[in-house]
Amino acid sequence: MRKKISLVILSNSGASAKQFTISAMFLRVFIAGCLIAATALGYDYYRLKISAVTALNNTFQLTNQTDEIMRQREQIQEFAEEISTLKTNLVALNDFEKKIRIIANIESTEEQDNLFGIGGSIPEDLDTQIPLTQKHNSLMREMHEQVGQLHLATHNQDQNFDTLLKRLQDQQNLLASTPAVRPCPGWTTSSFGYRISPFTGRREFHKGFDIANRKGTPITATADGMVAFAGSKGLLGNAVVVDHGHGMVTRYGHLEKVMVKRGTSVKRGDTIGLMGNTGRSTGPHVHYEVHLNGIPVNPVKYILN
Repeated sequence: MRKKISLVILSNSGASAKQFTISAMFLRVFIAGCLIAATALGYDYYRLKISAVTALNNTFQLTNQTDEIMRQREQIQEFAEEISTLKTNLVALNDFEKKIRIIANIESTEEQDNLFGIGGSIPEDLDTQIPLTQKHNSLMREMHEQVGQLHLATHNQDQNFDTLLKRLQDQQNLLASTPAVRPCPGWTTSSFGYRISPFTGRREFHKGFDIANRKGTPITATADGMVAFAGSKGLLGNAVVVDHGHGMVTRYGHLEKVMVKRGTSVKRGDTIGLMGNTGRSTGPHVHYEVHLNGIPVNPVKYILN
């Protein structure tokens, strides 16, 4: 026999009571259904809460990634501007160096010609399948390497300029020390090389050449140097010897008057004496010699005017 349960509902208004009768099985089924519905609602609420938290976390991560991407893009832009500036400056410096080398007749080395062997990817070259942040990181690494290479190239360029400057200074010193002008105006009365001596009538080697002019004509140094001798020198009469360095020495003989002292520094064009007729001489002139590493050479080969 099935059990039944009676439910009596009383009213506060004094109305008659109402009675309902239901089976125990129906009540159990009803209660079980309510529990299942409550459980389902709780599970749905839990899933909804988890979804909301996950969405919030995703939104937070996306915001952080967006900020990171913007920061990386700013760094990439800074790197790009620095690379562009460095490359522009290096190209200008390299062009300037080439012009200086052409003017100074100094050849460049193969290492200097390969100074700008620098490259790397640009954003469009990167694989589109790679995540954006990874592409940015890869690009930033490459650009950082390029900046390092350009800084190294700049350092090498500075060293090249130091070397070039030293070469130019050496050339300038060499040019200043080269007897490239005549010691005085006048006409040549005897050239460098073998000649018949006006004193012995024999063939002899003339170590310089003679320039004649009026007695007292100023005799000037033909290059920068240091006076190594000033005074009477045998057959040369009153003479001045100037050491120009680099193995170059000039000698000026038969002077009427010596106007410098030993140890005096002279510049090209400085007056060192006056033309005369001292020593073994047939008339007013200057005997002018150029010695290279102790050997007399033809002075005409060095004269530019």
